[in-house]
Amino acid sequence: MSEKKMTSSRRHHLKSLILQIAMNWIEQEKKETETAKQAYMAEHCSPPDMSGDQAALMELCKKLHAAIDKIDDERYDAEAKVQKADKEIEDLKIKVVDLIGVKKPALKKVRMSADTMLQALLGSKHKVTMDLRANLKQVKKEVKEEPTEAVGDWRKNIEDKADRKKMFEAS
Repeated sequence: MSEKKMTSSRRHHLKSLILQIAMNWIEQEKKETETAKQAYMAEHCSPPDMSGDQAALMELCKKLHAAIDKIDDERYDAEAKVQKADKEIEDLKIKVVDLIGVKKPALKKVRMSADTMLQALLGSKHKVTMDLRANLKQVKKEVKEEPTEAVGDWRKNIEDKADRKKMFEAS
């Protein structure tokens, strides 16, 4: 079962068709939301009656102002609730991370000398060299001299030990 690859011109043609269809859907959705908004406004907000004298218009303005204040208070309360909930969610996320524990990423080995590391940290202005051996204290190594008698001829040592053996056997 061999699958044929799609040519680039065919792929571009199909892509453009899909984009056109999606664009049409977006336009249709915008029109539907606009008609839904207009229907809602017509149902819930009747157009104000502007006829009448100045006192009636002032009364209408006061009513509208009171309604705006009430809606603004509700909006503020809802916003405060949302902020409180967001803060609580953030605190719970922090608690979850604390309970689970933070996973430490595996460190990569970096081959860098101390000089280049300091230069990277301090910048190119600071000229710092890290010759670690330059600051070490010089210590003279004292050689212990071992007695040279023990190093002598091995045959002589065997003869001395043989004499000792005779001393113990004689007694």
